[in-house]
Amino acid sequence: MALHFETEEYANRLQRLTARMREEKLDAVLLFAQESMYWLTGYDTFGYCFFQTLVVKSDGDMVLLTRSADLRQARHTSTIANIEVWVDRVNADPTVDLKNLLSELDLLGARIGIEYDTHGMTGRVARLLDNQMQSFCQVSDASMLVSRLRLIKSPAEIVYVEKAASLADDALDAARPLIRPGADEAEILAAMQGAILAGGGDYPANEFIIGSGADALLCRYKSGRRKLDAEDQLTLEWAGVSAHYHAAMMRTVVIGEPTDRHRELYSACRDTIQAIEMVLRPGNTFGTVFDVHAKMMDERGLARHRLNACGYSLGARFSPSWMEHQMFHIGNPQEIEPDMSLFVHMIIMDSDTGTAMTLGQTYLTTTDTPKALSRYGLDFISS
Repeated sequence: MALHFETEEYANRLQRLTARMREEKLDAVLLFAQESMYWLTGYDTFGYCFFQTLVVKSDGDMVLLTRSADLRQARHTSTIANIEVWVDRVNADPTVDLKNLLSELDLLGARIGIEYDTHGMTGRVARLLDNQMQSFCQVSDASMLVSRLRLIKSPAEIVYVEKAASLADDALDAARPLIRPGADEAEILAAMQGAILAGGGDYPANEFIIGSGADALLCRYKSGRRKLDAEDQLTLEWAGVSAHYHAAMMRTVVIGEPTDRHRELYSACRDTIQAIEMVLRPGNTFGTVFDVHAKMMDERGLARHRLNACGYSLGARFSPSWMEHQMFHIGNPQEIEPDMSLFVHMIIMDSDTGTAMTLGQTYLTTTDTPKALSRYGLDFISS
C-alpha cells in the first residue's frame, strides 16, 4: 500500500474518531470529505467529484462505497479492507445502494452523522441522501467531526507540514530572480510550481494566485498573464505541498521604487502580524487573532481596505481549496492549541490609489511562542 504514515498512526486516528462518535452518541458517520478519508485511512483520489462515501461505525468497522474507477485506488492507497462498488448506469441513484449497505451493516434506526459541509457533497447528492435516510435512521450534521480532529497535528504530520514550508520557500527562491521589469507572469508561475514539484511536492489544492498591476489587488486566481512594467506591483499567494499537507505564503513584491503608500501599507501588515504572534498561542481563540487584526488595521484608517478574515488552519486538503473550516474571523470561539498549523495573512487592497500590499506565512503553534515555518521572515521584498 502507498501509505504516508505507519498503520499505527491510522489506528490512533480511528480510535480518536470513534471515541468522539461515542461522546456524541453516533452509531456511524458517513464521510464525504476527501481530506477526512485521507486523514483516517490514507485513501488518495480525486474521485470525490463523483458519489462516494466512507461509512465508519462506532466499533471501528469501515466500508467504502465508491465507483469502479476508484476500487484499485482505494486498495493501493488506503487501509480500507472493505470496498463496495456502485454501478454507473442510466438514472443511477447511489444513495439507494448506500441505504442497502447501511441496512446490511445493521444500522436501521441508528443515529448517523453525515459530512454535509464539504466539496465532496453536492446539493443533488444531499437531497437524494436525505430522501433515503428520512425513514431509515436519525440523521445528524457531522460536518465538523473529523475537521476538528485534524486541527491538531501529530509529530508525523508535522514532518510533512515543515517539508511543505520548505518547498514554499523554494518556490519563492525560484521566483525572485525572475521578478523584474519585462518579466512574464507565466515564467514566474511556472518556476514556482516547478520548484515544488521538483522538490518532491504535490499540486496544491487550489491554484496559486498571481497578479500584477491592477490585478495585484485580486485575492483569487484568474486566467490571463501580463508582463511586468518598470514600476509595478506583483501579488503572489502560493503553498508548498507535501503529501497533501500545505504551508501557504503571501507577498506583494514591488518592482521599481515603492510608493509611500506601499511602505505605509507594508508597515501596517508587518506590525499587525507581529502583534498577532503575541496572541497566537494557547489561552486565546481564533476570534482573538482576528480582533487584533481588525483593531490595528482600523486604527490606521484601513477598515475599508482590509478583509473580514486574516487566516485559517492548514493541513492535508484537496481541490478546490487548501483552506480548512477554522478561520480567523470575528467571534470564532475555536481555542488555539499546540501543534496547529495556521496561516496568518494580511491583505490590504486600496482601490482608491490602486495599491496592493500583502504579507503572510504559516506558523506551527507551541505551548508558548508560535514557530514561523518560513526562513524568509517578514522583510519587505522589492525588485
